Amino acid sequence: MTAVTLPRISWGDPASEKTALLVHGLGSSGALMWRLGDALANAGWHAVAIDLRGHGDAPRAMDYTVGAYGDDLIGTHPDRGGAWDAVIGHSLGGASSTVAAASSPDWTKQLILIDPAILVDGRDASIVRRSQERAFADNRIEVVQAEHPHWHPQDHELKIDAVARGSRWAVEQTSAQNQPWDVRADAARLTVPTHVIGADPEVYSLFTGEVAEEVLTSNENISMSIVAGAGHSPHRDKPEDTIRQLLEALS
Repeated sequence: MTAVTLPRISWGDPASEKTALLVHGLGSSGALMWRLGDALANAGWHAVAIDLRGHGDAPRAMDYTVGAYGDDLIGTHPDRGGAWDAVIGHSLGGASSTVAAASSPDWTKQLILIDPAILVDGRDASIVRRSQERAFADNRIEVVQAEHPHWHPQDHELKIDAVARGSRWAVEQTSAQNQPWDVRADAARLTVPTHVIGADPEVYSLFTGEVAEEVLTSNENISMSIVAGAGHSPHRDKPEDTIRQLLEALS
């Protein structure tokens, strides 16, 4: 597989002592990680977000396996070189960051996974596929506002932008090419401190139940907390609580 160079945006002082990479989820964009980037910058970090292949302004490709996404991430480094101080990945971004960190242990010093898509099959695969189909079928802002009335206005705007700039084919192929979509073995191989910020299973979570229990049991480097009342995108559903848990994990 051929890695692609991922475009980036950033928050905070590039000369900051600590640099974090923000990795978005399926059908999203680097810009949609703005709430975390802003919070990290206010905490003294330099935060860098990328567009994954097939998303935003990133190059298009033929390969949309989680392994390909992970290879692209391994090719990203802080401006000053060396390892990231932390990588923070949501959903698909969490899965691909897990693959990258397992394959290249020196890539990051710490991993934060926000409701990561470690195993996506059966009912979850159908829910993810239908959600993406709805997004591309009707990308009007009033539709996004109705579905997520509690989101910040900038999340509404940026979700519209992400769908408009992303490749529908790439998103479809991400589901089609990852059969099975399963990076549990990669999670078991992680050697860096890893914290999962989970969504509330009472709302909707990809990382819960037997999958979460198996991953946590398989690797003593992995810990977990849950954002009460948040669905699959805690940084948009409950940003204050998510940011608090993020900064606690990073400290």
